[in-house]
Order: sequence, then C-alpha cells, then structure tokens
Amino acid sequence: MRVLAVDTATEMCSVALLNGDEVIGRFAEGGRSHAQQVLSMVEAVLAEAQMSLSMLDGVAASIGPGAFTGVRISVAVVQGLAFGAGLRVAAVTTLEALALQAMRSGAARALACLDARMGEVYWGCFAADSHRGLIASSAARVGPPATVVLPESTVLPEGMALPSNRVLPQGRARPLPGGYRGIGRGFAAYPMLAALPGVELESKDGQALPDAREFARLGAIRLGLGEGLDPADLSPLYLRDKVALTEVERGIK
Repeated sequence: MRVLAVDTATEMCSVALLNGDEVIGRFAEGGRSHAQQVLSMVEAVLAEAQMSLSMLDGVAASIGPGAFTGVRISVAVVQGLAFGAGLRVAAVTTLEALALQAMRSGAARALACLDARMGEVYWGCFAADSHRGLIASSAARVGPPATVVLPESTVLPEGMALPSNRVLPQGRARPLPGGYRGIGRGFAAYPMLAALPGVELESKDGQALPDAREFARLGAIRLGLGEGLDPADLSPLYLRDKVALTEVERGIK
C-alpha cells in the first residue's frame, strides 16, 4: 500500500509517504506557516520515493481536532491532491494518530490528550486492535482537564476486593492491570492529568504531537478495508465552535 499523509492541525506540520513497510517523512515545528510549508514537504517526500501522486493508493488526511486554520489547511490540501490524481482519501483524527504512537511503543491502551487552549483539552481513549490498528474506547471530546475520565472498567471502585483479596482503603482507587498510557501535549499543559488513576505517563510522551507517519499507517489500514472516501466527502472534525475567549472571560475590562 502506498499512502501519502498530511497533518497541519497542531503546532507540528508533517507529511509522510508510506510505501509498504517503509515510511519517508518531513516535519517542522515553528518557522514558516503550515500553509507555506506543506506543499513543499509533499513534493520532497514524493521526490525522495521517486513517485508521483498517480502511483499512490490514496491519501490520509488529518481532520482534527486541533487549530481551526490548521485543520482546514490539512483537509483542503488533501482534497486538492486527491481530486487531481483521482485518489480516495482516509480520514484520521489527531487523537488516533497520537494513540498509535503510544501503541507502537508497546502500550495496549492510550489516553490521547492535546492542549485545546482556553483552559480546555481535546482527549479520547483508545485500545490497540490487531485488525484496525486501534479502536476508540471513548468518544473524542473537548473540555476542562477536570472532565477527563477513563472508561469505568479501568478503575476499581473503592471498597472492591482486588485479585490478591486486598481491599482498597476508603476513598482511594486503584487502576486495573494494563492501564492507559498518556500521550500528548495536553499533559504538559495540565500536569494534573498524569495523576488520574489508571494513567501512566512517560516524560517524553507529555511533549508528543501527532505525526504524519501514524496518519499514513492508519490511512493505509482504512483504505485497505475499503473505507476510503471521495475527496468531496472529507470534512473537518470540530469539537467546539469557539475559537477565542471573550474580553470578559479573559478578565479584560
């Protein structure tokens, strides 16, 4: 499977080309705007692989959640490329791509969390799946860090006997074996998230951003399963309509 992937939804602008088991990527954070960089990155990975768009099986698009402008750029660029080459597209979310990073390093389950600004985070829970790469164990959501919760089966209620016949002390919770690996810059923005019962966080994962290589891998799976879309049907995933706080909410008089 030959799949090009584009992600401009967060601080990182990245493009990757999957060719069988090999992946070529380009990545940039900061500097020029994503709109100025992304097409040159596409040209670079195609040139390195000595391929044209017409040789691809499809294109994977980052549909968000993320920065509103960045999400629109990602979707529009993929639509333009796919229309021109007569290709199908695969929609992949930023949270899915983050979760796959954790799973490729050995995690069975992941809590993906991105800083959504305005005191909120984008988040979702996922489990590894041999057929689909991963499956969602909770819906993608946006809200204050205090609203982030793991699926109920992850944490034992207080007072419930553990497998060793020990009982939880009153007022405490204990994660079940095989908890969720935390990943994404939401953890760097809101360190209290790492204290959630059932969450394990490695320091490097708190700085992670989505990577086009994971979009390409998940896109290839979906295209292989016949889940490719007509480019016209590709649409952004916006979890909220608001793009900035009002002056009142920011405390400006």
